[in-house]
Amino acid sequence: MKNIAIFASGSGTNAENIIRYFADNKSIKVAVVLSNNSKAGVHERVNKLGIPSFVFSRDEFTQGSKVISKLAEYHVEFIVLAGFMNKISDVLLNVFPGKIINIHPALLPKHGGKGMYGMHVHNAVVASGDTKSGITIHYINENYDEGDIIFQTTCEVLPTDTPVDVANKVHALEYVWFPKIIEELLTKN
Repeated sequence: MKNIAIFASGSGTNAENIIRYFADNKSIKVAVVLSNNSKAGVHERVNKLGIPSFVFSRDEFTQGSKVISKLAEYHVEFIVLAGFMNKISDVLLNVFPGKIINIHPALLPKHGGKGMYGMHVHNAVVASGDTKSGITIHYINENYDEGDIIFQTTCEVLPTDTPVDVANKVHALEYVWFPKIIEELLTKN
């Protein structure tokens, strides 16, 4: 069994989707969710599905030892960032080399980097006049949104689309593709 940890900071819709996707999988499961936000909706969402969640401070994520201990307790082999708003520390990168992935709501390298998350990204896509947006699933490195790209797929951005319209199209892609790509990565490794 390959155990996944999900790191999340928000409402947890992607985390819930991933947990449901792997619920009946015999070789991959979401074992635990870690967050930097005690008030995040992800806790209630995943706890209803029987997945434990824990909160760590920014300093604890940066220092790493408590987080690493919790991951070891759940025998985690792979980390998925699903709306996680902290930068991953070098400590975690060193313990999980090539084992931490993120999903970004745009086609990197465009509209990435520090501060580019959620509606900030969709506002930038519309403001730039882009005719396409989409998702990028990538490995994490020491820089925001600069890790090796694993997968991208696109959606059309119409001239009449608002940032909310773009967000809805991108979310639909996230729900379909993120769990599938996680499964592909874990079954080939």
